Amino acid sequence: MVTLLDNLKILARYFIIYKPYGVLTQFSGEGPTLASLGAFPREVYPVGRLDKDSEGLLLITDDKWLNHHLLNPRFGHQRTYYAQVEGIPTSEALKQLKSGVTINVDGSDYKTKPALAKILDPAPLLPERNPPIRYRAAIPDTWIELTLIEGKNRQVRKMTAAVGFPTLRLVRYSMEKITISGMEVGEIRELDQETVYRALGLTGFMKTQSQRQSDKPSRRS
Repeated sequence: MVTLLDNLKILARYFIIYKPYGVLTQFSGEGPTLASLGAFPREVYPVGRLDKDSEGLLLITDDKWLNHHLLNPRFGHQRTYYAQVEGIPTSEALKQLKSGVTINVDGSDYKTKPALAKILDPAPLLPERNPPIRYRAAIPDTWIELTLIEGKNRQVRKMTAAVGFPTLRLVRYSMEKITISGMEVGEIRELDQETVYRALGLTGFMKTQSQRQSDKPSRRS
């Protein structure tokens, strides 16, 4: 018996992109879009979004089950961001980011879920942004690493602003163990399903129906 997951192994395709600043997370519309980065199969689409003014990791696939799983709040998965913020965050600010802060989501107050937050020293080695952020000689800036298990609209920017340190530059570095390490801005890489599912900690979902059946105790007549 051929299952849906068996078909996915044959048909689904997976791409990761280092999305540049200023590119829209869509394939059509005004301004630079993902289509400007290269040719993609017709049926693929982004899993989640990155704002036009954000950079970094974007997963694109035609695997509908994976898209649903990663976007469903019930199945929180880690997303790690590198944020260059204005000022030098205090230990109290980092503590607030870790425990959760109140931000506005769709017109209502929302308390963010617990997160991981730390200062990155030295700063991460990332390609330069084009255009670069505005430089202010009198105001220092700091890179922080923030790991979330949820993805509200502009959440990282809202969180750092809520604790008094606005975000100047934002790069999504990873989703679980899929990262942009070693990638250049605008680079596209195609991965196989096993690599993607393993990096996302979803290998348990790759068992075929026949394997599941073989795992069940046999019935005695």
